[in-house]
Amino acid sequence: MGAARDRMVEKTGNVPVSSMLETWWHGLARRYRDDHQVEETPDDIDDETAALLGMMPIASIVVGRDGEVVRSSPEAYRFNVVRDDAIVDETVLKAVDEVRRTGGRTTFDLTTQTELADVALTVPGGGTPASAKVQGVSRPNWLKVSVGRVGDFVVVMLDDVSDAVRFSRTRDSFITNVSEQLLQPTSALEKLARDLEVSASDPERIAADAGEVRSASRRLNRMVSDLLLLVKAQEQIVPSSANRLSLLAQVRDVADRLAPVAKEARVRLSVGGDRDLTVNGDGDQIRIAITKLVENAIGYSRDGGTVSVGVSKSSDGRHAVVRVIDQGTGIPKEDQERIFERFYRGSTQTDRTRDGIGLGLAIVKHVALTHHGSASVWSMPGSGSTFSFTLPLAQ
Repeated sequence: MGAARDRMVEKTGNVPVSSMLETWWHGLARRYRDDHQVEETPDDIDDETAALLGMMPIASIVVGRDGEVVRSSPEAYRFNVVRDDAIVDETVLKAVDEVRRTGGRTTFDLTTQTELADVALTVPGGGTPASAKVQGVSRPNWLKVSVGRVGDFVVVMLDDVSDAVRFSRTRDSFITNVSEQLLQPTSALEKLARDLEVSASDPERIAADAGEVRSASRRLNRMVSDLLLLVKAQEQIVPSSANRLSLLAQVRDVADRLAPVAKEARVRLSVGGDRDLTVNGDGDQIRIAITKLVENAIGYSRDGGTVSVGVSKSSDGRHAVVRVIDQGTGIPKEDQERIFERFYRGSTQTDRTRDGIGLGLAIVKHVALTHHGSASVWSMPGSGSTFSFTLPLAQ
């Protein structure tokens, strides 16, 4: 088994996954034919094959003759291809059956979705725990799937290419959205210049055009500022004794700075929680993330409403959670699945949020991820929203 692992390490240096998989597949089939010249069907794969599968840089599933999953990488469960020792994806299941009947090997592309578990949540205003679907920052899984038969087994290989697909889509979306945002101030400037040429004697028209230029410029400045914050939020955080922070202290600092904004919007801001909870992190980034959540909550709240910000320990005892709860109109289900995406704007905008850029929650997501935490939302139309910003407790 140790020798098999050493040979695998030698082969995986700079060889493309596709070529390595091709070589491995033929070698496994040949070795299986040499080692299993008996009529009895084995119940499990041999140790050397198991070691090879464990060293592969892609997820693997081994299916026995009766269709039961004999071995599976943890990623196959995360990709929602395997559940309870059985393949649950219909496309993969059909490919396994076809390869078992005809032999050979087949490859195809597959997109799956990692399901989110139900969690216990205190519903705003109710005060009682309820089972609710919480929308987090999970994304689809884009997979390259290879299915082949080796003796009495069928082997499924899942190559996760999600990062490459997301990068391509994010790049295209980023270019499109930034271009659209840049067109606004340039169009406003062009209109102002034209009116100055032909309507210089109409001060009211010139003043209106100048107001549009000013508004578009503010929006552009906000976009550039948020993009810089988004870039900064990509930097991974390494826990150390030098970056231990009181999470409640960060929340109180944000609340103090946003108190005038809440007062102007006629929204009450309530802050509380466990002052002893500490996390490792970049204070500026954490305060920015909390600021974006509280600004959103204020923006979507009704006049006279309350925004509650609480800090508590998670149910597993390993994380600190900032929950920002508003009493606004809530978020439709179709919007909840996308609100953490860059530049995405929900369908329920208010007068206070109409000029937003759509980068705030993307910043929250990336700050959470670079701090090894998570961000999620629970919302129901008519019942407000609860955003949870979760970070590991300080080490």
